[in-house]
Amino acid sequence: MRLSRMHFKTLREVPKEAEIPSHILLLRAGMIKKTAAGIYSYMPMGWRTVRKIENIVREEMDAKGGQEIRTSVLQPGELWEESGRWSAYGPEMWRINDRGNREFCLGPTAEEVFTDIIRGDVTSYKQLPLNIYQISNKFRDEARPRFGMMRSRDFIMKDAYSFDRDYEGLDASYDEMYDAYTKVFSRCGLTFRPVEADNGAIGGTGSHEFTALCEYGESEIAYCDSCDLGVTVEKAACVDAPAQDDVEMLPLEKVYTPGTKTIEDVANYLKLSQEQTIKALLFVTYDEAGEVDGYVAAFVRGDRELNMTKLVNALGVHEYSIEFADEAKMSEVTGCVGGFTGPMGLHDCKIVVDSELPGLKNLCAGACEEDHHYINMNYGRDYEGDMIVDIKTLKEGDVCPVCGGTVKHARGVEVGQVFKLGTKYSEPMGCTFKDENQKDQPMVMGCYGIGVSRTFQAIIDMPENHDDNGIIWPMSVAPYHVIITIVKAGDETQEAVATQIADALEKAGVEVLIDDRKERPGVKFKDADLIGIPVAITVGRGAVDGKVEYKLRSEADKAELTVEDAIAAAIEKVNAEKDGRHFLK
Repeated sequence: MRLSRMHFKTLREVPKEAEIPSHILLLRAGMIKKTAAGIYSYMPMGWRTVRKIENIVREEMDAKGGQEIRTSVLQPGELWEESGRWSAYGPEMWRINDRGNREFCLGPTAEEVFTDIIRGDVTSYKQLPLNIYQISNKFRDEARPRFGMMRSRDFIMKDAYSFDRDYEGLDASYDEMYDAYTKVFSRCGLTFRPVEADNGAIGGTGSHEFTALCEYGESEIAYCDSCDLGVTVEKAACVDAPAQDDVEMLPLEKVYTPGTKTIEDVANYLKLSQEQTIKALLFVTYDEAGEVDGYVAAFVRGDRELNMTKLVNALGVHEYSIEFADEAKMSEVTGCVGGFTGPMGLHDCKIVVDSELPGLKNLCAGACEEDHHYINMNYGRDYEGDMIVDIKTLKEGDVCPVCGGTVKHARGVEVGQVFKLGTKYSEPMGCTFKDENQKDQPMVMGCYGIGVSRTFQAIIDMPENHDDNGIIWPMSVAPYHVIITIVKAGDETQEAVATQIADALEKAGVEVLIDDRKERPGVKFKDADLIGIPVAITVGRGAVDGKVEYKLRSEADKAELTVEDAIAAAIEKVNAEKDGRHFLK
């Protein structure tokens, strides 16, 4: 391909909308263009990379017996009604009505559609197991689309679904997909970590998230160097502080604490450590009609942070149906007092107590009275909860819940997730098979997703895949393997040498981009660095002597080589890395 004939436009300035390196570089390199908030178009070079990622996914899925199909993004609402998710999925689902007022959605995922296909086609245990998948656009009406493809409203995803006769079969299918995902992300050049994850809106009995490690990611994971702990922070269990069974309960006492609305303020005022205090967090929940359903008061130790995902799961509500309460409105119903709320004196609300608090003695908490706190408050004697459950966040430096070591944190981007669905969809939707005794049994399902467009962007956020000058694509997903820059466009000798090199490389299966534009050499070199083609060959004045400049995008050094040596070096480099197996560990 000659760049002079390609739809190609780069930007010198950083786009205002872009905040992280990958988003900045994709826009500057002209690989994507914004259509609307959270909606992007892929330009020729960007789309070439997306297709290469898709092909890596296909190769690894097919190697595990996956069969590719394609379903419509338009999904009938009645299928979601069958599974119980039509009302439950929430405002992220794009819902539409046809001219007959029949309800549809733009698919955010496809469990219902795939289950519907298999229940109509599979009747016997002899037809199982099955794994079918698709690579298609998904739609989620994100409240705050940002960071390019990291949080977009229209994105490309590979979703696969396994169907087995029992849980033993599901375990085998799950392990196969786990292995396939490891190979996919390794071949794409990602540094990643599989971690235990929350099931979220998909549901099921178990899940792992594949997190590409980078400082700009929205996901936060907890891990331990002393054991195999690896888990998303929202899922991570915590170790409670040791119970103070040998500590004597002191008499409860109400004390005057003027203006101390924060844990830090009250701890300083009373000369206590924050570990001796109780923090209150107040919430309101809504029903499906959007009306107030009730109030929740959650309590954790003062130095702890509430884990919202754990609270949502404990309450059995949807993420979109709970939010921080208006303290004044909640006070009218429950008796809470903003900044001075404690578990004593509350009424008409659900009290959720973190699992750590019942074992601790003589704590300080709000008195539900302006400018007052209680000291020496003890669970059982002074207050009780409607629920006692772990709702705290596992922080860096905390005790590892597996081995007792020290927990570390890392940030990253979720690029894939695998779920054990069990019979969550097959039972309500009647997806059954007949066993050896001709009895109907529900199929046992798994679900496996890869964010193709997220992976596309996450690759760039790897520290080794970008620098101050632009992108550094791994060979396996680069738009082209080699870029040949003609220093002086129109020079017959340089044009002839560039064509000679390109012909030889393409004959060897190497993808070549020739920059033959009538631009200044500096512009061409900057663009070559920006778009990140792995191998650069510059054809300049040395062409008359059969010499060219050879350079790898990932390295600073340049070498002057003969045309023949440059061709040989490029072929060797590309063949060693183009399928991504160079990156497999």
